[in-house]
Amino acid sequence: MTKSARFFFSKEEKEDIVQAVKNAELDTSGEIRVHIENKCKGDAKDRAALLFKKLGMQKTELRNGVLFYLALKNRKFAILGDGGINEVVPDNFWDDIRDTMLNYFREDNFAEGLAEGISMAGKQLKKHFPYQSDDVNELPDEISFGEK
Repeated sequence: MTKSARFFFSKEEKEDIVQAVKNAELDTSGEIRVHIENKCKGDAKDRAALLFKKLGMQKTELRNGVLFYLALKNRKFAILGDGGINEVVPDNFWDDIRDTMLNYFREDNFAEGLAEGISMAGKQLKKHFPYQSDDVNELPDEISFGEK
């Protein structure tokens, strides 16, 4: 993998990932973001937590943001939910999503794995944070990329 994170996915794959975010957010007031970079030194969850704050994801009204973080060259990823989510869900809330994504990633199907994980997250979030008629999109749906 020598491509930078920004160019790892094809235009169509990026569109599929963004569409997965939009579709998932149709059913929930939760906010989903995807951040992709090449390298992650250390723990992926620690890096995701840093990016969560840097991306301003803790500023959602219900504290119901979710970050899907992927470091391509290190083959690391994390799913990080904000405090509002973690207060109401069981400890193993993200485990099925993580395991499903990992199966896709093992087959080098990163775009499909992200899209499926995002879809699963949207369905789970709907139970705790259903879509509200006055819901506004508090965070961008576009993929963010790191230069690492």
